[in-house]
Amino acid sequence: MNRHLSLRSGNPTLNAKTFSGFDLTTAGKMTITGTVNKTAFSLLLLMTTALFTWNLPVGDPRGNGLMIFGMIGGFILGLITVFKHQWAKFTVPTYALMQGLALGGISKYFESMYPGIVNQAVMLTFGTLGALLLAYRSGLIKATENFKLGVLAATGGIAFVYMISWVLSLFSVSVPVIHSNSNMGILFSMGVVVIAALNLVLDFDFIEEGSEKGAPKYMEWYGAFGLLVTLIWLYLEILRLLAKLSSRRN
Repeated sequence: MNRHLSLRSGNPTLNAKTFSGFDLTTAGKMTITGTVNKTAFSLLLLMTTALFTWNLPVGDPRGNGLMIFGMIGGFILGLITVFKHQWAKFTVPTYALMQGLALGGISKYFESMYPGIVNQAVMLTFGTLGALLLAYRSGLIKATENFKLGVLAATGGIAFVYMISWVLSLFSVSVPVIHSNSNMGILFSMGVVVIAALNLVLDFDFIEEGSEKGAPKYMEWYGAFGLLVTLIWLYLEILRLLAKLSSRRN
C-alpha cells in the first residue's frame, strides 16, 4: 500500500512535492541520524576541496579556473539532484566537492581583501546552525504553516531581487542597495542573512517529518543536500555582510 507525504519547506530543494508519490513500504527508511551523518560527510568533502583552492596563491590562474569549474559543476549537479532524487547518493558527494572548489576560491578572495573575515564567517555560520537547531529542538521556534509561508515568500523575493540585479549587471547597471556598504546595503545583507538562517529551521522540520513518515533511505542524501544548499547560502551572505562592514572601517 502506498502512502504519501505532504511536506513544505522554504528551501527550493526541499518542497511539498519532494516526498510525494513514493512507495514507502520498501526496505530502508530515512532517519534523522542517517541524514545528519550524510550532511557531516558532505561538509567534510566540501572542506577538503575548499582547502585545496584556499591554499593556492592569490592570483594563481589554477585557483580561478577551479573556482569557475566548481561553480558550473555544482550548479549542474544541483539541478540533477533536484530532478533525480534517487541519484542523490552519487550527485550530492560530488556536488559537495564542486562547491568546495568554488567556496575555497571565493573565500581566498575575500580573505585577501579583509584578513580574518573567513574565520569569522565560518564561526558565525556554524554558530547559527547550532543555535537554531537547539531552538528548534527545544520548541522555541516552530515551523508553523504561517512561518513557512512567510520564509518562502521572503526567500522568493530575495531570489527575484538577485535575478534582477544579475540581468541589470549584463547592461553595466548596478543595484547599490545590494552591493554597497551604505546603511541600506548593510541592512539588506542583514535581512538576507536572517532569511537564509530561517530556512535552516524549515529544513530541520522537513527532515524530521520525512523520517517520522518513513521516506525512502536515499532521501537522507537529499535531506543532506537541502541543508548543504542552505548552509552555503548562509555562509556566502555572512561573508558578504562582514565584507561590507569591514570596508567601512578601512
